[in-house]
Amino acid sequence: MCDLSGVEIIEGKGHKDNFYHTLQVIDNTAAKSENIWLRWAALLHDIGKPATKKFDEGHGWTFHGHETVGERMTPKIFRQLKLPMNEHMKYVAKLVALHLRPISLTKEDITDSAMRRLLFDAGEEIDDLMILCESDITSKNRVKVKRYLENFEIVKQRLKEVEESDKIRNWQPPISGDEIMQIFNLTPSREVGVLKTAIREAILDGVIPNNYEAAYELLVEKAKELNLKTPNP
Repeated sequence: MCDLSGVEIIEGKGHKDNFYHTLQVIDNTAAKSENIWLRWAALLHDIGKPATKKFDEGHGWTFHGHETVGERMTPKIFRQLKLPMNEHMKYVAKLVALHLRPISLTKEDITDSAMRRLLFDAGEEIDDLMILCESDITSKNRVKVKRYLENFEIVKQRLKEVEESDKIRNWQPPISGDEIMQIFNLTPSREVGVLKTAIREAILDGVIPNNYEAAYELLVEKAKELNLKTPNP
């Protein structure tokens, strides 16, 4: 946490003090939720920034990939602090890993595919993730904060609409890995994973509808590409 403190300036360009920013995010989160583990996610959401900080002459300071580094750091921190290495740790690591995703959607055209992927990846934690991300919007520029919050409300509304129509939260593809093995008389193998992934990705991308018939048709097509035998009747 100490490494988050301070501001470095190069060529007149500085970055925010990530220590005080983190304290503000914790305060914002605490005002919205009493979930102690969500507050831990707020505490650790930027923990990967010191390790990823770089100065780009064309863009200023960057922290590319800090969410992934933070996710990897979370188990180590929990272990050092003798915190539970169970679903609570996994919950915090997951939110740290995903905390940029909703905010990034405010900067681009919001597609149903992007919404589906966020809902699928976040699962039951989507509501807590949205609290963390909204709490992460901190700036002394009130106009900037107002614009971000307005865009964030649009993202939340679109997530609600896609969830109501597609039921993606905690969703699983209509054809399971076990069923794929039965259809093609396969044992657990790379081919099973490839076929299951192809169905999942096609549905999340909106290439095929989320139903068994469309998934089965795609399954047969992809199986031919892998030189698998005709499905069992």
